[in-house]
Amino acid sequence: MQDKYSSKNIKRTVRASMLLGIGIIAALDEIVFHQILAWHHFYDQDTQPFALFSDGILHAFELVAIVSGFFLLLDLQRKRQINYRSAMAGFYLGAGMFQLFDGIVIHKILKLHQIRYVENLWAYDLMWNIFGLVLLITGLFVYRNAKSASVI
Repeated sequence: MQDKYSSKNIKRTVRASMLLGIGIIAALDEIVFHQILAWHHFYDQDTQPFALFSDGILHAFELVAIVSGFFLLLDLQRKRQINYRSAMAGFYLGAGMFQLFDGIVIHKILKLHQIRYVENLWAYDLMWNIFGLVLLITGLFVYRNAKSASVI
C-alpha cells in the first residue's frame, strides 16, 4: 500500500478537494447572492428568463464540482490514501480561486454581472476579492504545512 503522505496522494487529495471548494463557494454565491438577496444573476445583461437560465447553468456546474470532488475524495478514503491536511488546503485553495476568478474575471473583465447594482460599488468589490484572497492565502498556508508534515 502506498504511504498516505506520498507526494502523489497529497496532489490527488488537493485536486479532489479543490473541486469541493469551488463547488461549495459557487453554491454559497448562487444561493445567497442570486436567490436569497437577489443582488444579481450569473448573466444580467439579458431578459429575466435568461438570467434565471444562467443561474441554472451555474447551479449545474457547482453540483458537478461538488459531486465529483466528493467521489474522488471518497475513493482516496476507501484506498486509505487521503491526506486530511491536504484536503483542507485544497478546499480553501479551490474556494479562494473561484472567489477571485468570479470577482476579477466574471465581474470586472467579462462584466457578466456585478456583485450589487449600487452607485458606489468599490466597497463590495474590495470585500469580495479580499474574502477570496483570504481563502487562497489560507489554502496556501495549510498546503505548505501539509507538505512539511508529510516529510516526517
